[in-house]
Amino acid sequence: MATDTPAPSPPSESTQTPGRLEQSNPDYDPNVVIEAQNLTKIYRDFWGRQKVRALNALDLEVRKGEIFGLLGPNGSGKSTTIKLMLGLLFPTSGRAIVLGQNATDVAKNERIGYLPEESYLYKFLNAEETLDFYGRLFDIPAKVRKERVQELIQLVGLEKAKRRQLREYSKGMTRRIGLAQALINDPELILLDEPTSGLDPLGTRDMKDMILKLRDQGKTVVMCSHLLADVEDVCDRIAILFQGDLKEMGRVDSLLKVSGETQITAENIPESAHEEIRQLIAKHGGQNVVVDNPRTTLEDLFLNIVRESEDRPGMRPAGAAAEKKPSSDQTH
Repeated sequence: MATDTPAPSPPSESTQTPGRLEQSNPDYDPNVVIEAQNLTKIYRDFWGRQKVRALNALDLEVRKGEIFGLLGPNGSGKSTTIKLMLGLLFPTSGRAIVLGQNATDVAKNERIGYLPEESYLYKFLNAEETLDFYGRLFDIPAKVRKERVQELIQLVGLEKAKRRQLREYSKGMTRRIGLAQALINDPELILLDEPTSGLDPLGTRDMKDMILKLRDQGKTVVMCSHLLADVEDVCDRIAILFQGDLKEMGRVDSLLKVSGETQITAENIPESAHEEIRQLIAKHGGQNVVVDNPRTTLEDLFLNIVRESEDRPGMRPAGAAAEKKPSSDQTH
């Protein structure tokens, strides 16, 4: 992967000899794909004065085979973290170890796939030519390259548009070919910066399904996003950044668990049993009891309607003609 490194030399904290750490570091763990230690990045003005502290003493660990989410609003330090991992930026202090090598050693990038927030591709090439071009940059043999190109085009769902020039692609199609380009070298680690940016709900769902498929193949994925639903749907663990500071980190299911409440889900319970259930819960000290039908998400509802419409053209979903009356089953 071709990279541009900044002209200024890195500060003393980051001037370690680049290279593999497996032999030199007895504590090296091959199951830790990324390790950041006190990682800090400060942008300065022409006079060397601090302008922005983009990242402040970040400590995190990404393990092999997981999908790790970097979550935060715009300007929280997500993209800066990704660029530090790629060696596109030098840290002001601290260090990052990626695939057993210092992040400042760009040679490791041969084992990394990167999808930036905006894909910079040659618009006059088609999908096959684009992937073949990047395959050549990695010196992939012609036979392997040809097979890999077709495999990736099928993975991202561009079989019908593989010979169209990229200038004719929609935003969603451009994100797909961008993902395929990031995977051309069969990377061990995949860095995705806002992978669902600009996609419609169908494209977003497809992108998330592809990310999950990559994990199933044993890949490690780091995904930056400010879209909460996307991170919740695919990530095993997350780190929440705000103004350059790490605010929270852990497993998604643990972080979202509400410890003070108990949820019981059952099917086919008649309304006549609702009051009996309320009384039983109240007997054991339960409060604020709600007996109601569960809600789906707007995303699932939208996808179900679209897919049903594709399977049954011209058929209107049930309940489309009029809004349903509020249910009388809810009690607090």
